[in-house]
Amino acid sequence: MQKSRQDHDNHPAKGSAKEPVKKAAQTPSKWDHPGAFVHAMVVADSDIDALEHANNAAYLKWLEETAWLHAESLGMSWSHYQAMNVAVVVRRHELEYLAATYAGDALEVATWIIENDERLSLWRGFQIIRQSDNKTVMRAKSHFVCVRLDSGRACRMPEAFKRAYAATP
Repeated sequence: MQKSRQDHDNHPAKGSAKEPVKKAAQTPSKWDHPGAFVHAMVVADSDIDALEHANNAAYLKWLEETAWLHAESLGMSWSHYQAMNVAVVVRRHELEYLAATYAGDALEVATWIIENDERLSLWRGFQIIRQSDNKTVMRAKSHFVCVRLDSGRACRMPEAFKRAYAATP
């Protein structure tokens, strides 16, 4: 039997008078970055590991999914990458796990472009918030490098990437 978040984190039960959802939901500073792209999702049973919480690999999957959705919203689909023979690939992840998540937890995964050197690389920020209590459960940064699809070699960033992946003020 899976343990609930309350068993692990001593959070008040959903619907409890102590639940801060309404007050916190009205707080405009919920996100580390006000211009973030936000993707809502639910922790799946398949994301749960032997410790009965979401596995760290699941968090990486959620970051990747959100990054692709953000890229597509900026006009950078996989077909655009293929047409330009260029992509950005992860060079480094910096992950800070702040609280566990469990099957059925509704999450919001946010991302934004922190920095783009307009030559070779960019940094993307992430924040994951659990909707039930508006708690930030993860913060992350990922460093991406521009590469040619046909060779895998690093290359200069095309103008389309410079525009689409401009740092978000």
